[in-house]
Amino acid sequence: MNNRSRNYSGCSKIFNVIAAFAAAVLVIFLALLPSHAQEPARHFELQAQSPKFWNLISKDAQLDKVASGFGFTEGPVWDSAGFLYVSDETLNKIFRVFANDGRKEEVIALGDPDGNTYDGGRLVDCASVLRAIIEVSKEGKYKILADHFEGKKFNSPNDVIVGPDGALYFTDPTLDLVEGQKQEIPFQGVFRLDPSGNVRLLTKDLTQPNGLAFSPDGKRFYVDDSEQRNIRLYDFAADATLSNGRIFGEEPGGKGEGVPDGIKVDQSGNLFVTGPKGIWVWSPSGVHLGTIAMPEQPANLTWGGHNLQTLYITATTSVYRLPVKTKGFLPAKSR
Repeated sequence: MNNRSRNYSGCSKIFNVIAAFAAAVLVIFLALLPSHAQEPARHFELQAQSPKFWNLISKDAQLDKVASGFGFTEGPVWDSAGFLYVSDETLNKIFRVFANDGRKEEVIALGDPDGNTYDGGRLVDCASVLRAIIEVSKEGKYKILADHFEGKKFNSPNDVIVGPDGALYFTDPTLDLVEGQKQEIPFQGVFRLDPSGNVRLLTKDLTQPNGLAFSPDGKRFYVDDSEQRNIRLYDFAADATLSNGRIFGEEPGGKGEGVPDGIKVDQSGNLFVTGPKGIWVWSPSGVHLGTIAMPEQPANLTWGGHNLQTLYITATTSVYRLPVKTKGFLPAKSR
């Protein structure tokens, strides 16, 4: 081997060492980046699986950001005065968020507030840290409506709605059970709270029950199971009992893409359910009509506007709105 070949070989070895070192440094650098920095950018998109999807949402509908700067948004409730109640599970507060300008007003500071509903004009919240269903006054005070079942503390109430009979219905998973606290109820149930304060178990056959909703005729009851990534459907009887539990739909997805969470139903019985990468729209017969892909992962949603034709969405750090062609359904006591 001549000197020239010998020098080339040496330079090649040095180059290979440098290249290997640079690759190792790059791997370490990428590993130290926040996980979201390695995820592909998300954006708003209307993804139809059926032509019927366009009967509910216009092809040219635009998503609008109402407000941002939150920690983790949940539990939106529309008030006809032109604002939303929004829970922030990271900042541990409930806010009024005004639809016209995105202005935020603190209502109450509360450990990990979650799902909310209106019950005849009063705001009802699932207070995870208190392990209770509470009433929140306009002045920022709270009163516990229920926090036990058969002498045992709830796990971490997650979402609450008003039923066709005027009672409150709520889910009690362990998703937000405070670290270090004991689970006293040995299952994750769905409960009914009547106006007299009596709590009744409806079902305990879900692993992590989350969002819930009634059909407009009050005969069908839907509950998400976030762990199983499905939506369960029950027949609802006049005596407020459930029967014939079955799987209505599945929402599979990858890790970190989101799970079935909040549910809202329109006046025709179509379901709008948060799920992987956005909001999944289902027909009453269980057909996946399409998905509203979101720039941030949504957790919950509600109908709003003067005609209930605006979908307000709580998605991670922001609150969004989307005009729709269909009209939302809200029980009379939830308005």
